Amino acid sequence: MNDNQLLRYSRQIMLPQIDIDGQQKLLAANVLIVGAGGLGSPASIYLAAAGVGNITIYDDDVVDLSNLQRQIAHHTPDIGMEKVISSRQTLNSLNPEVNVSAFRQRLAGEQLAVEVINADVVLDCSDNFATRFAINKACVDYQKPLVSGAAIRFEGQVSVFMPSKNDSPCYNCLYHSEGEEMLNCATNGVIAPITGIVGSVQALEAIKLIIGIGNTLIGRLLLIDGLTMEFNVMKFRKNPACPTCGS
Repeated sequence: MNDNQLLRYSRQIMLPQIDIDGQQKLLAANVLIVGAGGLGSPASIYLAAAGVGNITIYDDDVVDLSNLQRQIAHHTPDIGMEKVISSRQTLNSLNPEVNVSAFRQRLAGEQLAVEVINADVVLDCSDNFATRFAINKACVDYQKPLVSGAAIRFEGQVSVFMPSKNDSPCYNCLYHSEGEEMLNCATNGVIAPITGIVGSVQALEAIKLIIGIGNTLIGRLLLIDGLTMEFNVMKFRKNPACPTCGS
């Protein structure tokens, strides 16, 4: 690390759980973020600010006026721009040392496999059922940690899945039905800060996984109720009959 990096990350390096070694792990890390919207925006911003060296973002959408209420990586002049390009500009402006790879496409198939293999941690910041299950399967197949988040109305949730641990459940253990499309913000609405809370928790869990500190949300689902300001944790177990990770 050079002098500028030591100064930039000094408040993190002061933490005994992180120190120089932890910061070096962040600088060398590769994080894959699927989705550059309400969750991907705060998650990517905090990861870039924390010094995660390589961030890859996939999203197939462009910035719309209705996005700006909650998708804080994008700004009014960015309307009509590809979200991944807008995100890359924001992250590079915040921290020019971070290598941001941006792809305007829905991540699926062989490309999904390639990106998951290359990632140290995967963040699911998507908003559709099919993508979530595909990401989960790829992470199970290639034994990569997955940080999954969701937000709707005033509610949010976050969990961590660690396929390399024999007793860790996967996303499919928690959600069984692929028959119905998930609720989304476009049809049900969402309060802006709840996406910031969820995305920030995803970034924090990713940092903990990269450095190897603390207790992550493996086998636990963090439930956030913004109206009552209650945070609850539900424990769940690996499903032996899970079609994705079961035996």
